[in-house]
Amino acid sequence: MIELSVGAWLYCAVVLLASYALRGSTGFGGFAAMPLLALVIPMKVLVPVWTLLTISSSATLFGKDRRHVSLPMILKILPSCTIGILAGLWLFKTLDAAWLTRGLGLLVSAYGAHALWQTFRSGKLETPRAVATLASFLAGAVGTLFGTMASIFFAIYMDAIRVTKEQFRGTLAALMMTLAVVRGLGYWAVGEFGRESLLLFAAALPFMLAGIFIGDRIHTGLSETAFRRTVCMVLILSGIPLMLKG
Repeated sequence: MIELSVGAWLYCAVVLLASYALRGSTGFGGFAAMPLLALVIPMKVLVPVWTLLTISSSATLFGKDRRHVSLPMILKILPSCTIGILAGLWLFKTLDAAWLTRGLGLLVSAYGAHALWQTFRSGKLETPRAVATLASFLAGAVGTLFGTMASIFFAIYMDAIRVTKEQFRGTLAALMMTLAVVRGLGYWAVGEFGRESLLLFAAALPFMLAGIFIGDRIHTGLSETAFRRTVCMVLILSGIPLMLKG
């Protein structure tokens, strides 16, 4: 078992509670915890733990919102997402990761700002279908490149096609659970779920569940407009650390 100080354990607990409260209220945002946890936990140990937490949190949200999951939406996402995965594999080998990360951060924040601006305008506003298609492509590409940010682009996709907050959270949970299970099977096949990872997962699970519970209470009280604005703000803030990443 890796050795952590009391302060490090408290830090991890706060990060887990805050990030999963965000995920419980919006359906995404938990990805922010991984780079923060990586400051005190080795990535070799953290990645399998994170996969198990993603499966558990997605299953929790899926159980609550399963009747709102849109299978047609998932089927529409899969083709361009699959192409994105293949592109991500190629980009991983050819592009400078730092500049690519900054570009993605700018894209995410710019879309969030644009979508937030739209919520304050009167009348029905249509988002070009191309935005949704591009977002599903980037979900596959970025998820392959960086491992934890596919949910940002799934969120952009669903915001672009204006789904309800229940469909948003339920469908995103189904997508993230599916991807995490596939990754988890891969980690299991190569023996990455060691005793250390399983013990850390067991220690993190109560804080993840508490965060989801807190976020769910927030989610229930949000109107559709307030929910969309919250999602937009999370997107804007998510892009900033990516733009600043060296």
